[in-house]
Amino acid sequence: MEKYFFTYEDIHKTSKDLADRVRASGFDPDVIVAIGSGGFIPARIMRTFLKKPILAVGIAYYDADDKPCELPRKVQWVEEAEKKLSGKRILLVDEVDDSRTTIEYCVRELLRHHPAEIAVTVLHNKLKAKKGAIPAEVKRYFAGRDIEDRWVCYPWDALDIDEHLASAGLALVGKK
Repeated sequence: MEKYFFTYEDIHKTSKDLADRVRASGFDPDVIVAIGSGGFIPARIMRTFLKKPILAVGIAYYDADDKPCELPRKVQWVEEAEKKLSGKRILLVDEVDDSRTTIEYCVRELLRHHPAEIAVTVLHNKLKAKKGAIPAEVKRYFAGRDIEDRWVCYPWDALDIDEHLASAGLALVGKK
């Protein structure tokens, strides 16, 4: 199976581009909500550019064997964070829009707390039919890159970063 191997540099540049596009669209979030675990790193990078606080939620759609579950489920949802969402403009961040199920689930949960607006950003949008749908209340969706439907390997999932970088086609500088 063909795979994508993205580097931290790829993620940083794509996150900066997303932050620039969010700002250029006129959307000024009050808070960034990172979907864990994949959205943590891009959300943190975007915080550098947008200067907004981050809240984190954990949503799982895959099991321990990387097989999709029937429905997403909350892994971490801090009730204290919910109090901070009412009337706020939320920028929801995840790493990949694959089936769209996780994003739909998370947006619907966030909408229960009556935000002023929710915008969605993903590093990578897989070009394929989606099982989920982004609720109509979301008027802004930003994808860093549209990609073919292949397995995505992110550097934060690598057991051996040098091997990951080699798979990404990068020379291993200083490696003996």
